[in-house]
Amino acid sequence: MTALALRSARSIQALWAERFAPNGRKLLIALLLVALFGSSPDIRGLVMQAMADAYLQVTVFVAVTLAIFYSVERGLNINLGEVMARNVRWQPAVAALLGALPGCGGAIVVVTQYTRGYASFGALISVLVSTMGDAAFLLIARDPESALIVVSISLVAGTITGMIVDRLHGRDFMRMKMDADPLGAACRTGRGLLPPGGKVLWLSLLFPGTILGAMIAFQADPDAVIGIPGFTLWFGFAGAALSILLWAISANHVNALAGQHEDMGTRITADTNFVTAWVVMAFLTYEIFVYALGVDIGTLFHAWAPVLPLAAILIGFIPGCGPQIVVTTLYLAGAIPLSAQLANGIANDGDALFPAIALAPRAAILATLYSAIPAGIVGYGWFFLFE
Repeated sequence: MTALALRSARSIQALWAERFAPNGRKLLIALLLVALFGSSPDIRGLVMQAMADAYLQVTVFVAVTLAIFYSVERGLNINLGEVMARNVRWQPAVAALLGALPGCGGAIVVVTQYTRGYASFGALISVLVSTMGDAAFLLIARDPESALIVVSISLVAGTITGMIVDRLHGRDFMRMKMDADPLGAACRTGRGLLPPGGKVLWLSLLFPGTILGAMIAFQADPDAVIGIPGFTLWFGFAGAALSILLWAISANHVNALAGQHEDMGTRITADTNFVTAWVVMAFLTYEIFVYALGVDIGTLFHAWAPVLPLAAILIGFIPGCGPQIVVTTLYLAGAIPLSAQLANGIANDGDALFPAIALAPRAAILATLYSAIPAGIVGYGWFFLFE
């Protein structure tokens, strides 16, 4: 990736984080978890189990997936921005391919190129349609088969949609004036994502946590193997608690491309903790809802199946990866069908929408609305054909 694109993306992300994502909200969520933990023995048990499950069934595998992806990304060292700039005719296809990469790094590259005036509006739509953001890491780690379906369909939908838009409107439609650095020197300095020592402690728990998670995945009982009843529950709970604590007290989440100046351990820790926090919230919402009302969400949502893809599209309009991780978590829990996951995966734009909103709000809003068309076609097409 060009140093210019990297600098612009880092500046945009830092500016947005400073203005719109105060750490106080994260601390409030952490305090809410503490309050739930101390509310009653039953709720305490739900909180502990949900956090342990999130850490041992999601966090450790997302961390491994991130480590593999970031290692490949660094090893290839491909200048993705220049590849897209050299292929003007095929920009929608290249943009869709970059968007299909897990996380938001490839998508931010395309958005940055668009805001600098080098990419077409069709390329912008292609990348927003194909990207799934951080939710992709969660889906790949927990259900690779579904991830392959969602990513492949999103890639095709993004390519086709972008090419159609460029054909209808022309490649100069809503094209921005070429600008080497849209934000100038407004925010060139980055902040460390994690407090000192937090990364070391978190990484030290990761290896044994991965072993325990693998044993659970293969239907083994870690407590029986270790010979310590309750060890797995407490270890998972401690790991999740540490993840949420580091997430709450660290600097605001900076995703993929904007975080590439950090070392790999910091990137893995920060990005995984972000996913963990949202997964824990989704798990707890699900469990407390079932506990309080005595209703299985999967059964309840089944009655509303025809509207779930539409609801997933509307959630996809929300900028950022957090709400989309919640949707993916519900899909993995069996609460919503694959049609809703597909609709959300196509409609959601992850963190890539932030720089677009900051620098090209009209184009960002229009591109988001355009993405609802393939999301509706694919989501309801899958629903009527297979569900």
